[in-house]
Amino acid sequence: MTNFETEDIRAAVAADILTEKQAASLISLAQTRNGQREAMAAEDEPFEFFKGFSEIFVTVGLGLLLAGMLAFSGVIGGGVAMPIVGLIFCWVFSIYIIRKRRMTLPGMFLAMGVALFTAATLFAFTDDPSFIALSITGMIMMAFYFRIFRLPFSMFILGAYAFLGIFALISGYESPNDVALFGDGPSFDLQSGSAFAWASLIAGVLAFMGGMYFDLRDPNRISRLSATGFWLHLLAAPAIVNTVAFSLLSADGNVAYLYTAIALFFITLLALIIDRRSFLTAGIGYLAAILIWALGNSFNEGAGIVMTLIILGAFITALGVFWVQIRARLMHILPNFPGKHRLPPYKMTIVESE
Repeated sequence: MTNFETEDIRAAVAADILTEKQAASLISLAQTRNGQREAMAAEDEPFEFFKGFSEIFVTVGLGLLLAGMLAFSGVIGGGVAMPIVGLIFCWVFSIYIIRKRRMTLPGMFLAMGVALFTAATLFAFTDDPSFIALSITGMIMMAFYFRIFRLPFSMFILGAYAFLGIFALISGYESPNDVALFGDGPSFDLQSGSAFAWASLIAGVLAFMGGMYFDLRDPNRISRLSATGFWLHLLAAPAIVNTVAFSLLSADGNVAYLYTAIALFFITLLALIIDRRSFLTAGIGYLAAILIWALGNSFNEGAGIVMTLIILGAFITALGVFWVQIRARLMHILPNFPGKHRLPPYKMTIVESE
């Protein structure tokens, strides 16, 4: 009998033979016995958008079928019937597509459909629904959807609905029909007192906490718990990084660039510690701005942009290639702190794939 590999355990989880918790415990035991993280690809931050072209094909088919169903319901039952039919359609197909076939991309399409048709149904039966009602209804629906279908992407949508509610509470806007809401563009500048910026920061921190909750339950990243954490971090990263970096850069003087550079340095450390590249990716634009400022006195504008591209590209490439080694050294240097042993395993060297 051959030895089991991580992919075998992933398949067992997908087939409901093992739970995510059992699979994570099994992998942890195997790695403890081996004394190293050989059971999974060291460079990997697992993420699955689709498994094959068949999922793209199915998604296109679902889109066409849904469009036909909506058009038919509009003719038969009028505008009120369309969101109800759309919601039922997406829910029914989720039972087969997600629970039975475990397709990722079609599942994401159906989850977005459930979210949109939930909001549309609320609008259909309420002339002017409040932001709070829209947010709470959407969050409840997506939490229930996640509970039933265990689709990680549904937590990303739940987080978006949560942001909507937080924004409404801070800004005081009551309804999407409030024209003043669209008077000024969204701003990430906290110093301006922007409600959008504060809502972004608060929602980002909450999404980060949610992402860490799922990550710490699956440090070996073999199950849907880790995938759920991925989507929450993908929501948290731009919300936090954009708000912090833009607020610092909006200050006058060169000191603003210095403070932004320091903030991005600690954000990079955070990304390495929790082993999530999304935070660093969200800060690339601000890194470019800092480099342009730093090189401004040494080169003209054109040469400064060229040098920025070269330096930034080399930095990102090197960090990506040597991410595992850099993270391992950092984790060895850092003293023990609560939850450190529950973060993804690390080691000083990796075996190159042939």
